Amino acid sequence: MLRMSSGKLLARLTIQTALWLIIMALLLFLPAGNWGWRQAWAFLALFASLSITFSLWLLPRDPALLNSRLHVVQKGQSIWDRVWISLFIALWCAWLAFMGLDAQRWHWSSMPPAANIAGGTLLAAGFLATMVVFRANSFASPAIRLQKERGQRVIDTGPYALVRHPMYAAAILYLFGIPLLLGSKYGLLVPPIFVIGMSVRAIFEERMLRRDLPGYADYMTRVRWRLIPGVW
Repeated sequence: MLRMSSGKLLARLTIQTALWLIIMALLLFLPAGNWGWRQAWAFLALFASLSITFSLWLLPRDPALLNSRLHVVQKGQSIWDRVWISLFIALWCAWLAFMGLDAQRWHWSSMPPAANIAGGTLLAAGFLATMVVFRANSFASPAIRLQKERGQRVIDTGPYALVRHPMYAAAILYLFGIPLLLGSKYGLLVPPIFVIGMSVRAIFEERMLRRDLPGYADYMTRVRWRLIPGVW
């Protein structure tokens, strides 16, 4: 079971957030060759402010969930899911670097400020939608595993009454928002790959939950759609 005092949790949160922001900055600016890239600074500022606000909201409300979100690899997690997360992170990093090349060094893409604003709006909407998900589901771990130690149960309220994987649905918003905000037209080719990957993961996750979590099979019959109502 993942446990941590509030002080240690806050320290880990601070370190991980700072490191991730530094890594993303390097992935963007080094390939771009331009430290004055305003859209990238806007992305990092918005990402940092949303992440900090999100985490400070979650810290007193549900520290167990926040602690779980800080561990992408956990005991009881399947090998295939660890591989999936590793591939997701690798693609994310390559994507950021490519958008730096596309929008700045190679100048393949050019987008109007309205597109950048729309991208920032989608990024913020994705974070806000994720907050709604976490408010409804304290078991929204980044690792696919049955959380017996926390008494995991089926969640069918809030966004889970509409789709079975609302967190993936929220991710679609910011995945398409990021290349718009950064001004990378060709960066928009990558989010569909993420969506396909999340869809495959959702299918495997449901197989595990239907087998091991009482009531999940019935929940699947009551909530038909996985990601987008009326679509899939």
